[in-house]
Amino acid sequence: MLIQTLRETPADAEIDSHKLLVRAGLVRKVAGGLYSYMPLGMRSLKKIQQIVREEMDRAGAQEIVMPILQPAELWKTTGRWDAMGPNMFKLRDRSEREAALGPTAEEEVTDFIKGIVSSYRQLPVTVYQIQWKFRDETRPRFGLMRSKEFLMKDAYSFDVDADAADKSYWNMYHAYERIYERCGLKAVPVQADGGDMGDSLTHEFHVLADAGEDGIAWCPKCGYAANLEAAEKRFEPCAAEPCTEPLAEAPTPAKTIEDMVKFFGVGPEKMAKTLVYLADGKPVMFCVRGDRELNEVKAKRLVCAKTFALADFSTVREVTGAPIGYAGPVKPKIDVPIYADLELEGASGMLTGANLDGEIDYKNVDFARDCKIAKYADITIAQAGDKCAHCDGTLEIKRGIEVGQVFKLGTKYSKAFNAVYKNDALEEKVMIMGCYGVGVSRTLQAIIEQSHDKDGIVWPASVAPFQVVIDLLDPQEAEVAQVASDLEAALEAAGIDTLVDDREERPGVKFKDADLIGFPVRVVVGAKGLKSGGVEIKRRDEDKTKTRIVAPEAALDAIRQALGQSKS
Repeated sequence: MLIQTLRETPADAEIDSHKLLVRAGLVRKVAGGLYSYMPLGMRSLKKIQQIVREEMDRAGAQEIVMPILQPAELWKTTGRWDAMGPNMFKLRDRSEREAALGPTAEEEVTDFIKGIVSSYRQLPVTVYQIQWKFRDETRPRFGLMRSKEFLMKDAYSFDVDADAADKSYWNMYHAYERIYERCGLKAVPVQADGGDMGDSLTHEFHVLADAGEDGIAWCPKCGYAANLEAAEKRFEPCAAEPCTEPLAEAPTPAKTIEDMVKFFGVGPEKMAKTLVYLADGKPVMFCVRGDRELNEVKAKRLVCAKTFALADFSTVREVTGAPIGYAGPVKPKIDVPIYADLELEGASGMLTGANLDGEIDYKNVDFARDCKIAKYADITIAQAGDKCAHCDGTLEIKRGIEVGQVFKLGTKYSKAFNAVYKNDALEEKVMIMGCYGVGVSRTLQAIIEQSHDKDGIVWPASVAPFQVVIDLLDPQEAEVAQVASDLEAALEAAGIDTLVDDREERPGVKFKDADLIGFPVRVVVGAKGLKSGGVEIKRRDEDKTKTRIVAPEAALDAIRQALGQSKS
């Protein structure tokens, strides 16, 4: 079998799962963000696919497959041809027709269903595919976690109304719970922001891991969990008394909150920082407390912007009349909307930028008296120690690897494509959509990130490349080889996929490779062991000292027991 294990850690591997993917011979790097799957990796990838396929079928979804190469016209219908920007791989064929390597398939599937479904009698319907997707990541990293080519299961539901769409949504939600449980993953569903995909109802499924790229706000008391982009927190009414001191200039060379803390000798909670953004090309200001960070996702949603970015230096000076670092909510040079975080409602005695040319701040700022605020809203990122919005608990911050997400899309795509059906009164109605993604290749690596030790991978039996490895220590001795062969045949007949390591290698090399690759059960068959009582059986997730010696004829039942299987 084509297996290549490595003792040395790849130089470009940053996290444990990436290192083990390569060292255990599951994948081989081709270029940045591109990987070939070796036979062991393919076996596990196929097992994950099969679990996904079985649970999708069980949930009533029907499998299809659509082209990876998608015509530009589909994407231009929704405006996403330009909105996706450089993340999309675009090309032209020999006839100069534009196309893209699909990063997702909402447009493609809506056009597909539109050409088939015309009556309410054909609904509801959910279709899915397991297909390669492509995104031109700026910085591919972490192996399969952020790659340019990845395997994804994407499903799409079409319903007659919002109530039916909710049923489809929760049907897929529960299917995802089963998928990750069967894969041996502890995946936590968290509330998330719908982003450019559509409706606000969406959940991400995260594998909690220190190497996770996403922050998760979690309340241990009530179980509330949300991506930091969407996490809510409870706000207490501001207890500050109205400021009796007049607004006054405070010359300071400090540009950052940290510098201001040192210069003024007060905490950052008594300061407010103001940021200027361009929302659909128009300037807007956001004001948050000095110990907080602006949540750009919430801010963008608050102003209903399609494009949203920090303003450049010249725009900041044009709006505020001040250099970077001295913007504030008190009388900017140009009358623009100013939005402030809820924590600043009623705040007084604050330090802010003065919107004046020169190194000047304002002190004694009373937001009710001195600032013209368009709206107070939750526009900051949740932090550890914040109060939970759903109980009296306290939020903790975890790291997560996103492995799946479910969206309630509404009519964003069906309206664009005029995907309609006729009801029983022959009236045309727009279909209600949902979409549901599982990162199949990412799930493969997430399992490793969550389940490994210092010696290698610790595979759950359901997705291991092989459930059992038989380390044959004396392959040249016919009697020993026959015991291994008979046991392999019995295991395979029982539906337990088994690999026999019959290489002419030292036992230590075989044991190290078995631990590195992570086979759930290791069976040692050797002349010495057979003479002293039988074969040695050990589970990968148990201490090295926990081995069992059983007679060859009892090995099948003992291995079944080790795998958690009942005797048939």
